[in-house]
Amino acid sequence: MHSVFETAPAAAVIPITFATKTTWNAICAGLPREARQFALANGFTAKPGACLALPATNGKIAHIVFGLEEETSKYRDLFRPGILPSVLPPGIYRFANPPHDTHLATLAFALGSYRFGRYHKTDTPDVRLVPPEGVDVSAISRIADASNLARDLINTPSNDMGPEELAQAAQDLAKRFGASFNCIVGEDLTRHNFPLIHAVGMASARAPRLIDLSWGNPAHPKVTLVGKGVCFDTGGLDLKPSTGMLIMKKDMGGAANVLALAQMVMGAQLKVRLRLLIPAAENAVAGNAFRPLDIFPSRNGLNVEICNTDAEGRLILADALALADEEKPDLLIDLGTLTGAARVALGPDLPPFYTNDETLAQDLATCAKEENDPLWRLPLWLPYDAWLDSKIADVNNAASGTFAGSITCALFLQRFVENARSWLHIDIYGWTPSAKPARPEGGECQAARAIYKLLSNRYG
Repeated sequence: MHSVFETAPAAAVIPITFATKTTWNAICAGLPREARQFALANGFTAKPGACLALPATNGKIAHIVFGLEEETSKYRDLFRPGILPSVLPPGIYRFANPPHDTHLATLAFALGSYRFGRYHKTDTPDVRLVPPEGVDVSAISRIADASNLARDLINTPSNDMGPEELAQAAQDLAKRFGASFNCIVGEDLTRHNFPLIHAVGMASARAPRLIDLSWGNPAHPKVTLVGKGVCFDTGGLDLKPSTGMLIMKKDMGGAANVLALAQMVMGAQLKVRLRLLIPAAENAVAGNAFRPLDIFPSRNGLNVEICNTDAEGRLILADALALADEEKPDLLIDLGTLTGAARVALGPDLPPFYTNDETLAQDLATCAKEENDPLWRLPLWLPYDAWLDSKIADVNNAASGTFAGSITCALFLQRFVENARSWLHIDIYGWTPSAKPARPEGGECQAARAIYKLLSNRYG
């Protein structure tokens, strides 16, 4: 169970009352006289995010009042209670009345307690919550713990989170759940026909690798997860400016998020045959770095011309997707921090997703809304596929123009998926630029909660 939850409190439990500007007058009128006067003297009006501790006659905290948006507001943030671990004094708390969504408020409370303290001492909130009645706290703990794994991996700087360390994180997860683990490293990638993964990572002193984890009953539906694991992206010879490299430690966010998703799936014992593939590499600059206009074969036989060395994530995903596709999985999902174009179109909080499976698209959109893990569908617009044409190879790794970069990336990846019954591609950001309720600044778990909800509904 997540450490923020307290199921057997030994100390007094402090109630938290949620209020809106509409409900506050009635709530205030029901408070003891001293508490009411204290709230009025402090000018509390239930502004969203406002938090006030009401004292008891002995000077201790008797009650917390916390402001939410109106029930009917289109600007409601269902994660608003995620602020609470940062603003509450140390203690054990409970919800005295229901927030807008009790499940999401409880999850937000757990997610909001996260702190990354590997390199300096952090003030981890000494705040715990008695789980609300009717909430599946085991499921919420599973989601929160896995989300924090993704955050930890992304927040770790690249000198301590290279391909080898990423593989170790996957191996640790495999041991925890009794999964099988395999890793193909360095020159062995070419011998096992993963030329694109090798090409992207060959300039780094840290060998590229393909991480492979399998778990579950082989008789169950095959679900394969593929995550982009570029542990640092300089842009290669098409070098990024220094500002573009500042958060490139997060370029393995796809890998971190599929690891988190795998942890959720295995922890819940979903009835799937799970396979997890992570192509891990560092896109470095050296004399042997791959170059613009180089041509490399891929695992599925397509020859790929390099239009841009900074479009490397799709290259390593291509080989991994081709491998996954050979097994004809029932559902093939890939996640990656792939394009700035997705951020220009939809910003950092709303990753686009792509699929030709209409049922999958509708189900995922519903799950994303239910879990407050927003996603937005963009089209696999086939007329743009011609933008990837090469005059001397089968395909270019990037379009020569600046339009529709996320769509053309998805179309490139689609060329490596032929046999899977259903395919889903998500272009995540994996980072929260400025802190929001339940989402501290830094590495973020995106799309994994929505996908987990989808898989739970189908295979729970």
